[in-house]
Amino acid sequence: MTLEQLRIFAAVADLLHFTRAAESLRLSQPAVSAAIAGLESEHGVRLFDRIGRRVELTAAGHLLREEARAILRRVEDAGTRMAEMTGLARGALRLVVSQTVGHHWLPPRLLRFAAAVPGIRVDLEIGNTDAVAEAVREGRAELGIAEGTVRDPALVADPIPGDRLVLLADPAHPWAKGERVTAEGLAAARWILRETGSGTRAAFEQAIRAAGVDPAGLSVALTLPDGALIRQALLAGLGLSVLSDLVVADALADGRLVALRGLALPVRPFHLVRHRDRHRSAAERAFVRLALEGAEASAEG
Repeated sequence: MTLEQLRIFAAVADLLHFTRAAESLRLSQPAVSAAIAGLESEHGVRLFDRIGRRVELTAAGHLLREEARAILRRVEDAGTRMAEMTGLARGALRLVVSQTVGHHWLPPRLLRFAAAVPGIRVDLEIGNTDAVAEAVREGRAELGIAEGTVRDPALVADPIPGDRLVLLADPAHPWAKGERVTAEGLAAARWILRETGSGTRAAFEQAIRAAGVDPAGLSVALTLPDGALIRQALLAGLGLSVLSDLVVADALADGRLVALRGLALPVRPFHLVRHRDRHRSAAERAFVRLALEGAEASAEG
């Protein structure tokens, strides 16, 4: 079975007419008949019933039609991708991403893009969610990726699979034994938090308000601009914090940090942030496609 045979079969199956299929493919009618006969002979099935002048699909023909359509769509998609890639011989893509995205989600995807499209230079800026929105709004970046929610009428923010926030302590903390943390305990705790304007800080404050605790009354020992710094402070036993599971996966796995119960934290999407009125370049489209390949089936991103 060849792609050419499938292409001919699909045309006959759609038109239910050998001569019209031949005309649509710019082939001779005997060539079309020979291709169908070859398929039927190779697999030992009849694909069409000829009833007078009419042509009807058999059960095997109906089955092959669906498979042929899917295969031909994939071939067409592959050709489109290759054509676009060959059009990306050189250029630049300006990205701005938030901290968790930049340090944990982005690196393997950026390497995949660089390998697939080596002629495109990527200029990367890392900030918090507010900084991502500002850079895209002002045109310093074509695409932003943020873990926080972006509400700006000039921007479009499309959700993609993201991460889960975790309430954390070091193993020596009194709450590390597994008891559920109470609202009173949350209010009295010593905290290490991301800065205002970060998606992690916004999600934490929303969750703690839902638990009945005013975030303005918390004892915040450290406000730090980076999840890696907060992770180090947690390992040193300086307080509690909330971080992405991407930041602390290894420390949770080997017991250096403990996930606490008692604060309902979200599984949150990340967001692809673009300017509503600006053109999407081929480089940006290619990056998004490559970055999201397999995202639905993976908890990684």
